[in-house]
Amino acid sequence: MPLLAHELEASQQLETLDTLHAKEWLRRYQRVRRASERLCEPLCTEDYVIQSMDDVSPPKWHLAHVTWFFEAFILTPFQPSYRTLDPVYDHLFNSYYDTHGVPFPRPRRGTLSRPTVADVYRFRSHVDTALAELLASPPPEHAEEILRRVELGLHHEQQHQELLLMDIKHILAQNPLCPAYRDDLTPPPTESPGELTWLAHDAGVREIGHDLQSGFAYDNEGPVHRQFLEAFQLANRPVTNAEFLAFIEDGGYARPELWLSDGWQQVGQEGWQAPLYWVQRDGEWYHFTLGGLRRVDLHAPVVHVSFFEADAYARWAGGRLPSEAEWEVAARDAAMSGNFVERDHLQPVAASPCIDAASQLYGDVWEWTGSAYRPYPGFRPLPGTLGEYNGKFMSGQMVLRGGCCATPADHIRPSYRNFFPPHARWAFSGFRLAREA
Repeated sequence: MPLLAHELEASQQLETLDTLHAKEWLRRYQRVRRASERLCEPLCTEDYVIQSMDDVSPPKWHLAHVTWFFEAFILTPFQPSYRTLDPVYDHLFNSYYDTHGVPFPRPRRGTLSRPTVADVYRFRSHVDTALAELLASPPPEHAEEILRRVELGLHHEQQHQELLLMDIKHILAQNPLCPAYRDDLTPPPTESPGELTWLAHDAGVREIGHDLQSGFAYDNEGPVHRQFLEAFQLANRPVTNAEFLAFIEDGGYARPELWLSDGWQQVGQEGWQAPLYWVQRDGEWYHFTLGGLRRVDLHAPVVHVSFFEADAYARWAGGRLPSEAEWEVAARDAAMSGNFVERDHLQPVAASPCIDAASQLYGDVWEWTGSAYRPYPGFRPLPGTLGEYNGKFMSGQMVLRGGCCATPADHIRPSYRNFFPPHARWAFSGFRLAREA
């Protein structure tokens, strides 16, 4: 049946709006994609291919994987004319989507000398061109879903931008030459954060989580639900290097009574004596940074500690780690500004003194919480293969909150739930204390 005039006009208006919306997303797409490549500009070709441990991926693989995401979940299903550069890429650069295909084993990503770095950049260009063509004229019947997946893909790439910096740091740290990723990073401030103080929060029923109908969030951030919190106190800032050094000097790594059983076993197996990247020379503590080997800034938040180390310190200090609900309640009204990747320190820096409000809730370090990474009441993963994005990892992980010095500023929310296994140290992870009221 032919459309009536007003129906045709409404349809054309909707199509125009979809097209304009798609062009806005294309601009954001191009901005995010350029940011990934800028992060890799300081690298030499040899740096792109190293895998320094199983949890680290070569920079070349990161660049290819985020490109594969757009190809596999947008171009292949919604652009009939699209042709991949090489069908084998679907195997090589699939991370963990078992319902999509057979992922290449994660611990062996460093064995892939081919495709070359130049091939990976050609792959990125190929996909970028095809996606620009799709967004220039998205099919109206699929436009909403295409744009939803573009948004997810861009947040996915921003996650990998942070991982790129974490992994580049770990790769370069294995080299006895202690090479700097960059020697022109913005110098850190030199002020002292002042004494740690405690901020009181009343008991009561609180809502946490993200309303998944009101702006982007990952599926694991919702739904909104209620939790009862006992009265608690939260430290006004994260634990500093100076404070953690006192724990070290008091024999913290040699006192089993401070550690969870699994943590104490990890200390023995790995020989932990200080945070990752710390080294003592002539009685002074240094640590490896993306700017090379530097003296530890005693005023800055401690970073590259595991959940086990954070938990042991909290017990030594007479406190505990906050639950993720406590953290979110405290952070809900805080300004989402801080030391993110745009500040160009690429390292946690000292907080400005602030005794009557929480500082550094966002940026600097991901903060370990005492909460296991489990689904919220009523959680539903995304339908289909994209449902593997978060839900399948809700076992054996702990939640971190707040972003870090490598996180893009527009990638964070109060409800954002990051997660790592409790032994992980190569992330930009630190912590702040909580205690009972």
